[in-house]
Amino acid sequence: MRIVNVKMSFYTCLLIIVIIFSYTFIKTSQGATANASLNQTNVVATDIQAIFNKPIYKNAKWGLRVVDLNTSRVLIDLQSSDKFYIGSIRKIFTIGELLNQVGADYRSNTTVHIDGKVSNGELKGNLVLIASGDLTMGGRTKSNGEIAITDLDHNEANSLGNAQLTETDSLAGYKHLAKQVKAAGINKISGDVIIDDRLFDPFNFRDEFNINPIFVNDDVIDVIINPGKVNEKSLVSWRPQSAAFKVINNLITSKQDTKYTLELNPITPQCIGKPNCYGEIKNQLPINFIPPLTDAYPLIQTFRVTKPANFARTIFIEQLNKAGIDVSALALVKENPIKSLKAGNFYNQSNQIAFLQSLPYGDHAKLILKVSYNIGADTSLLLFGLTKGVRNMADSLRVERDLLQNKYGIPSESFVFTDGSGGGNTMATNTAITKWLEIMANSDSFHAFFTALPILSVDGSLAFVNRFQSNPSLAGAMGKVHAKTGTYVIVENEGLVLKGQSLAGYIETKNHHQLVFQLVVNNVDIHSMNDLLDVFQDQGMIAAILWRDF
Repeated sequence: MRIVNVKMSFYTCLLIIVIIFSYTFIKTSQGATANASLNQTNVVATDIQAIFNKPIYKNAKWGLRVVDLNTSRVLIDLQSSDKFYIGSIRKIFTIGELLNQVGADYRSNTTVHIDGKVSNGELKGNLVLIASGDLTMGGRTKSNGEIAITDLDHNEANSLGNAQLTETDSLAGYKHLAKQVKAAGINKISGDVIIDDRLFDPFNFRDEFNINPIFVNDDVIDVIINPGKVNEKSLVSWRPQSAAFKVINNLITSKQDTKYTLELNPITPQCIGKPNCYGEIKNQLPINFIPPLTDAYPLIQTFRVTKPANFARTIFIEQLNKAGIDVSALALVKENPIKSLKAGNFYNQSNQIAFLQSLPYGDHAKLILKVSYNIGADTSLLLFGLTKGVRNMADSLRVERDLLQNKYGIPSESFVFTDGSGGGNTMATNTAITKWLEIMANSDSFHAFFTALPILSVDGSLAFVNRFQSNPSLAGAMGKVHAKTGTYVIVENEGLVLKGQSLAGYIETKNHHQLVFQLVVNNVDIHSMNDLLDVFQDQGMIAAILWRDF
């Protein structure tokens, strides 16, 4: 796992539990004593308090707010007016706001236009693809039309140490568009192919790359790794295959019990859009190495697509060629010639020849919340801004702040949001979070929002939180907690500091009550990875206790 001085998603940390750490939960008490302690909202049940009192939390600060959804009665109210570091819990605001604004069934259209004349099948001019912010571009659509999501998502492959790839065609949307261009009677292009990515202003994503409204394979290149013979190169392939980026394989399968030193260099290649752009996979892969999380090959790692428009342009040209269109006059790999674009209103239905309809936004919400897809969340906030007439992150944050305060009554001083995904010093009060969860529960978009949240012991970032099942009084909590996770970890003085760990969502209790809750702990002194994982397990236990006791 990579720990850096930025937010690290709970999803990154949580899944490693199943590999390196086995935790036996505290035996919890049940009955009159526990329930009696809940009569005061600032007092928690004795078995929850026992977790709070563990030595690891000696210098930490806990917050817990629980509200009965049907009566709005506050059941527990611990430190609810204080701002806590919440990490990716922030995403519930971003996704909920866009769902409320456009609806779960909203679909965007990525369109293709001609700028020039077509004579005898030859386009003497430019072919322009207008990006719409479609997060998946057909690349996650299953044969039944549903979105494909794995619990070990490739967006976290490098941090997790591995991933599971979907079985869908990551280039499906580009192939679909290319076939339509061919069907429109274009057999040759003599001008250029341009990606119009001007929908919103680029946003710098954690100093890795600028988010734009065009995507190919979630803006990553998957490296698919299998061992070879000892002292020979390992077996390496990658997807998508394109002249835009190649992988140079210098990874050697080494002898048994040698050190695992696999490295991608550079992980964020800046050369995309230039000829002969490549990344290298190197060092050694022990023959007896067991891939983490899956315990089986292939092993997955990723390079970042740092220039999305450049990459998409090459991908589209390659698919046009495969569709039978002569693109020999075009430079296959170069900077996207955005300066050749005309004003946006030039590209309209009169010159449109192809389109790709996105999945419903409800499906994109599910992708973002289930696996804590940061880039999807930041893009969603920018798309929300567009619905309010603004086109950059700063203005999107401003209009969001005004909306939360003026329409929903959530004071602006109760939260600090720096982007759409929960990066940096993202903070909020428990009251702000539970109020937002109540608001969403009464919205027309609630079903899509609720089903998009990870489910305890079932899927997404909560898929492997199942240790509580060894306790008969808590086992029934499986599948009854729908909640988002958030983690903020930094390196400080050569050690780890858990600035914030949070869990927020809905519980259908053992007694069939509907709860909203926000659970958070800040400033935990941790000395090992096991300490960090211990906190995750404790929060899963607390959620199960709430399920049992109300």
